Amino acid sequence: MVAILNAGISGLKRTSQALRCVGLCLLVLVGPADAARLKDLASLAGVRENQLIGYGLVVGLSGSGDKAPFTDQSFRNMMTQLGITLPAGIDPKLKNVAAVAVHANLPAFSKPGQAIDVTVSSLGNAKSLRGGSLLLTPLKGVDGQVYALAQGNLVVGGFDASGRDGSRVTVNVPSSGRIPNGATVERAVASRFFHDDRVMYHLKQADFTTARRVVEAINDLLGPGVAAAVDAATVQVSAPRDASQRVAYLAMLENLDVEPGEAPARVVINSRTGTIVVGQHVRITPVAVTHGSLTVTIQEDFGVSQPQPFAEGDTVVVPDTGLQITEGDGRMFEFDAGVSVESLVQAVNRVGAAPSDLMAILEALKQAGALKADLIVI
Repeated sequence: MVAILNAGISGLKRTSQALRCVGLCLLVLVGPADAARLKDLASLAGVRENQLIGYGLVVGLSGSGDKAPFTDQSFRNMMTQLGITLPAGIDPKLKNVAAVAVHANLPAFSKPGQAIDVTVSSLGNAKSLRGGSLLLTPLKGVDGQVYALAQGNLVVGGFDASGRDGSRVTVNVPSSGRIPNGATVERAVASRFFHDDRVMYHLKQADFTTARRVVEAINDLLGPGVAAAVDAATVQVSAPRDASQRVAYLAMLENLDVEPGEAPARVVINSRTGTIVVGQHVRITPVAVTHGSLTVTIQEDFGVSQPQPFAEGDTVVVPDTGLQITEGDGRMFEFDAGVSVESLVQAVNRVGAAPSDLMAILEALKQAGALKADLIVI
């Protein structure tokens, strides 16, 4: 450990640095109760996944292939490359072939020869990919270079079954599947991770307080000047260039406990599911709220109008409409200055408000300027 730090941090006193690390490394293992590891708060610049995509054919289907014109064209091109030429105007009737899109994520530092998982999705009207096999498919990056080759048998979690009378049962999504370790990496992504004397930590949530505490935690451990905050989302840290030393150095830093700054006051509303999440520091200024409900009930009945005997008339059906309006109890409750989340929830529960009612109350409080928080609707 002493050799690693001496080689990585220039300008620091050798003896005092080693003694500081021996004493303070023990503090890394015992942090504050609300502390989080640096690896959970930030990510290293340049250490990221890269998306790959390709186009291929899945064969061996049990009559559940597609009938798209590009599938026929792809099949003819593949057969030509294999030395077989199909006569023009001949329909190969591809019931067991489907055109698919293949995509995968290339992890950071992946090397040629390693295997990665791939996802295969139908592009045409194939009913199911169950039982199919993906033929050799090159996977390209955004730069157009081939970084992996995919091939293998699909694992499909859904199925589709239909009868002659038109009945059909579908479970999950049978038109998409995965191939575990289905692609082999052929090219490594160029990285400048080991070509600089510094590394950059990007906070997953930009916060000036968290950035300052990360800098303080690193400098307390390794000495002043090792880390510096560039902005609210980036912390710059000195690091050795030697690969083995840098790996051990960053392994120590990523387990450093840091107490993150508290999140701003927010109220998040999911209008589709009715989910409401209220943050810790949400406050309400003095305000009075009343919320009632208006229920309108309409009932349609039909009666028969029968004419008298020997009268000249027809028997007709007469609609009979019943209309009833019920107004719910709109009890008013008052908030004092600086009301907390707990008081807000208790007051709303006392009036029996549903999630949709609570959404309306929170939106009205925000419009009135009484809700001291950001209202986010997703």
